[in-house]
Amino acid sequence: MRELVRHIVIGLMTCTALFTGFLHRVPAEERPQTIPSVVAKVRPSVVTILTRGVPASPSQHTALSGSGSGIIIDSGGFILTNNHLVEGVKSLVVGLPTGRLTPGRVVARDFLLDLAIVKIVAPDLVPAELSQRVSLEIGETVIAIGNPLNPLASKGGSSVTAGVVSALGRAVLAPNGETLYDLIQTDAAINPGNSGGPLVDLSGQVVGINVVVDPSAQAISYAIPTEAVYPHIQSMILRGSVQRPDFGFTPVTVTPSLAASFGLEADRGVLALNVDPAKPAGVAGLQSGDVITALDQTQIYNMGDFWHSVMRDGDQPVLHVTVQGRGGQTTLSLPRPPVPKGTP
Repeated sequence: MRELVRHIVIGLMTCTALFTGFLHRVPAEERPQTIPSVVAKVRPSVVTILTRGVPASPSQHTALSGSGSGIIIDSGGFILTNNHLVEGVKSLVVGLPTGRLTPGRVVARDFLLDLAIVKIVAPDLVPAELSQRVSLEIGETVIAIGNPLNPLASKGGSSVTAGVVSALGRAVLAPNGETLYDLIQTDAAINPGNSGGPLVDLSGQVVGINVVVDPSAQAISYAIPTEAVYPHIQSMILRGSVQRPDFGFTPVTVTPSLAASFGLEADRGVLALNVDPAKPAGVAGLQSGDVITALDQTQIYNMGDFWHSVMRDGDQPVLHVTVQGRGGQTTLSLPRPPVPKGTP
């Protein structure tokens, strides 16, 4: 009798263990992989961006050789990279993972997001998988892949470094004077030439595009989250730019030289030019030459600040815009526009 009971108990325990394992089974494609397996999956999608000529705004995170990295996002030849790598260049060559060099052309750019799309014609391209995760977790392991310092690194394979997500939602002033928002901060080593390359999670999905290294600190680098990039890819490919609401004026970041040229009272903010009196800004009372200094009581220093404030989700139907004009400071009310949505 005791032997029978023992067999029954063992059987129940075995069934319970199997059932529990089934409930907690994770699909294979979502299971964390090892770093070598992730690298093997993503490396064929990482290219070298070679430019002949000097970018319009050379910076500490642009390799002296005029090189950087890019990510193949489509088998038809579309490559995602940083705008600062290809801004103002006369020609462009893409180094493929096979070591082959092929000409490329810039088909879309957005300097506020520091993104650009390059088009090449080449067979057997392997597109990377862009993550659509809402957010990362601080402390999560990430892998940076790119071609630092060596413009022909693609012949020997891209370089790989690993680290963790140190912080989220960082804002950094870029060398072009605009603010980059909602960046991923990581301690994965990112060097000149890594710009435009992927930051990858342990599922092998691209979670960010490497963009900035902080020269004033050790082990602090930044990446643009794909969560912020993903909605704009289709617009960039079809239109050549990111689609933003049309208020009916041309915004320009105020710089000291611009303030002197226009005789502006404000030394920072966004200058309004070419105001259309029939569109929302003109109807609200904005005039050409006015400077927008705040939006919903948030200080505005450049166009990056302005569009970040406009396009973030808000439940208020009206935007309160502080304006410095010839007649002094005033506040205008603009209807909050619908934020354009897009999918690749």
